[in-house]
Amino acid sequence: MSFPDSATVAALRSDVALQIARYTHRLGTTQLAAARQLQLPQPTLSKIVNGRVSDLSLELLIRVAVRAGIPMTLQTGQVPQEAGVFVSGSRLRSSRTSQSKLADAARASLSQSEQRLTPSQRLKAFLEHNQLIGALQQAGRAAEAQRVRAT
Repeated sequence: MSFPDSATVAALRSDVALQIARYTHRLGTTQLAAARQLQLPQPTLSKIVNGRVSDLSLELLIRVAVRAGIPMTLQTGQVPQEAGVFVSGSRLRSSRTSQSKLADAARASLSQSEQRLTPSQRLKAFLEHNQLIGALQQAGRAAEAQRVRAT
């Protein structure tokens, strides 16, 4: 695999693992109980929860996310920094308020796409939504890189 391919897969692997880790945290159970529910060994779940996923396949992580019922969209882009995972679904929403106009625009776009739209309107909303999510993830990664450089 070339560098951009590897970096894109690594970004997706990391983002899917993060969503699985958030899911297991929301369960409020032990890692062993969560691992049993997700049908995988506890040490593997520990790797996922702790972000040590470089030796796990993206396919395995997607299978675990499917078992958890995590509705997500995987996105790639022109450069590896545009790759990421977006989780959607009414059961994952909260009443949180955001200080990010970009995040608010992404949520509004998702809400609109869930309403009854024509197929062409649904496609347009989906594409706009994915562009906003890509921009949000890129901004987040840039902010994190800046934070790391500052320390």
